[in-house]
Amino acid sequence: MAEIILDNIAHSYDSGATYALKKIDMTWEDGKAYALLGPSGCGKSTLLNIMSGIVKPSQGRIYIDGVDITDKPTEERNIAQVFQFPVLYDTMSVRKNLEFPLKNRKVPPAEIEKRVSEIARLLDIEDDLDIRPGKLRSDLQQIVSLGRGLVRSDVAAILFDEPLTVIDQNFKWTLRNRLKRLHIQTGLTLVYVTHDQTEALTFADKVLLMNDGEVVQTGSAEDLFLEPQHEFSGYFIGSPGMNFLDVELKDSVVSCEGQVLGKAGEAGMNGSYRLGVRPEFVLPGGTGGIMMTVQRVENRGGYQLLKLGLGSASVLSKVGTDVVVAVGDKVPFVFVPERTFLYEDKIMRSLVGPAGKVR
Repeated sequence: MAEIILDNIAHSYDSGATYALKKIDMTWEDGKAYALLGPSGCGKSTLLNIMSGIVKPSQGRIYIDGVDITDKPTEERNIAQVFQFPVLYDTMSVRKNLEFPLKNRKVPPAEIEKRVSEIARLLDIEDDLDIRPGKLRSDLQQIVSLGRGLVRSDVAAILFDEPLTVIDQNFKWTLRNRLKRLHIQTGLTLVYVTHDQTEALTFADKVLLMNDGEVVQTGSAEDLFLEPQHEFSGYFIGSPGMNFLDVELKDSVVSCEGQVLGKAGEAGMNGSYRLGVRPEFVLPGGTGGIMMTVQRVENRGGYQLLKLGLGSASVLSKVGTDVVVAVGDKVPFVFVPERTFLYEDKIMRSLVGPAGKVR
């Protein structure tokens, strides 16, 4: 188990012309589970490979429990990495695959036997120990690969690089929960790379949302959904993502195409901003609601997704199946005050409350 510190870490693959990973300063707490979440090419795998030693950063230092390991090779970092596709020796049985990392470190045979038995029981693969990995389903092969990362009791952290890519969709939920249970039982520091928000939000204590080489927001699943500090957090998290409207502020009064939508939480705000509100927080309202025209109604089983017209702009609303509306109806809707935000240069600046008062 370990505390990992990234001090001014950045990386360029073209001698500084562009940066795949922009400056990052952060501390990974001992025993926590973290997820690096973001689209392909955002820098999350680069960051993971820097931590493991596969890539040396262009700038900055990495510390594990206060020791500078920036220039140390992978084998001296005491970090295990589980890759997107299972890395196993098919000439060996599952048991021998699990034993291999321990034999390389000259662990006594009795300790090897004990440790392999513990990990097999933890992963529920005790009946597969004497089978060659190639004869197992792809999801079970990945579980064996996870076991190779977990089998070393002295490992400081385990890094997962999209480990559920090859897993059948029906089995992903089971394996995610198994990983969560493993984390609780072992107390290891885990870092998990994924582009799948469901994986990240159900697995991690803290999520680092990345875009274009930067960490745009760090927090719990609840933080990223309820209080998106950056426009990308609103766009990437949720299904569908956040609504954004170009708005004008005059003395903190928020308007879109001449219609008043509310009032900013800070006095004296003026100029152009972007209003963001998730579809879950655009609700049918009575007195004081914003009149919008229903343009589309989609019944999605457990809920309805409405497309609403607000002048030339449109807004999505996620409502229950008990809400009765039809295309062409003009209906008042409200933006939930605690969940409606103003963004400037993509950064959240203020809440938006009812027009009658400043929140």
